[in-house]
Amino acid sequence: MHISFMLHNAYGIGGTIRTTFTLAETLAEQHDVEIVSAFRHLDRPTLGAPAGVRMSHLVDLRKDSKSYDGDDPEHSRPATVFPRGDNRHRQYSRLTDARIARYLKTLDADVVVGTRPGLNVHIARQVRRGPVRVGQEHLTLDSHGGLLRREIGHRYGLLDAVTTVSEADAESYRRRLAISGLRVEAIPNSVPEPRLPPSDSTARWVVAAGRLTETKRFDLLIRAFAEVVAVRPDWRLRIYGSGDASGNEKSSLRTLINELGLYNHVFLMGPANPIEPEWAKGSVAAVTSRLESFGMSIVEAMRSGLTVVSTDCPHGPREIISDGVDGRLVPVGDTGAIAAALLELIQDDGLRRRMGRAARQNAARFDPALIAGRHEALFAELLAARGGARPRSALNDGLSRARGTLLGKGYALSSRVVARARKGRVA
Repeated sequence: MHISFMLHNAYGIGGTIRTTFTLAETLAEQHDVEIVSAFRHLDRPTLGAPAGVRMSHLVDLRKDSKSYDGDDPEHSRPATVFPRGDNRHRQYSRLTDARIARYLKTLDADVVVGTRPGLNVHIARQVRRGPVRVGQEHLTLDSHGGLLRREIGHRYGLLDAVTTVSEADAESYRRRLAISGLRVEAIPNSVPEPRLPPSDSTARWVVAAGRLTETKRFDLLIRAFAEVVAVRPDWRLRIYGSGDASGNEKSSLRTLINELGLYNHVFLMGPANPIEPEWAKGSVAAVTSRLESFGMSIVEAMRSGLTVVSTDCPHGPREIISDGVDGRLVPVGDTGAIAAALLELIQDDGLRRRMGRAARQNAARFDPALIAGRHEALFAELLAARGGARPRSALNDGLSRARGTLLGKGYALSSRVVARARKGRVA
């Protein structure tokens, strides 16, 4: 298959970019894959170009480039195709309208995949007849405002399929939009196996990671850790992540740390790229969000051998963690429950190690080979429905490759995991 992914800006940093690069690189082992970036502001991708994947861009914002588009008069005129409800609307223009339309109307691919609502709307409206049209949802339907949800409801009927990163959000799309003929599938993000050895669960560190925003509720984690320190002052907490442009959340968290006297126990570490070595330095991971569309940090920590204490927030954590087996789920906003779950793992070395091993084993179901196999299967079925050539048993091939890869790495990829993948289940 020839598969084309469209990204907002493949040269930046973000979860959507990272997971698209991982998926594209894995698919490129068997297929012809390209990534088209609406914008380009750097000479090289910050996250590194995915191997075997062609990359191109539509609007060049590198000021030292001979093809710089920032001075084009159309660049200053508001977009009319890219929906106003998408929070990136101000970055789009009549120039992007024209460049995206020209690309999509001449696209010679089997499958074109959009990675945010605004680009999905472009694909729905402007792709020529022939390619299968797939829109990805990397957040949740509920996270979008009413204006964007109305645009989604109006335009997504022209897509062949929408993929979400959780079954809960897929069900929300099916129930609330009820677009006749639109296939909605839950396919989670993939996380590669870390290159470093996993945690041995002996270090006295709790680790958390994510953008320093109100949604992540790191303030709850810090307050909970004050209760942990009262019992186990030998343990420490590291929080990795950058804040927003204002820096207000980081300042508030630092003030809270000082007010609680935790300046020797809680550390705001800033961003880490790559994050994998930092997970491996810890023994327990913590996620205290009030909302998670998926939970990439949960899977990253589990793949590094850490058991995770997470709030049971919508939508992703409960589809990743098996409570009491490979992690703990606690009520949203409950500081005491967070502290109790952390202390349970901190106080019991054997339990922590057993759950850490289970976390690493169970998180193997998010390996890129397995997730790519599920995308292959979806694309193949959509192509067959269009009357196009069906690639050779894509899902079976993807799962067989995954089993061989994971078994070679020492994972016991059980038939239960494979059966769940075949059924399209996240966990």
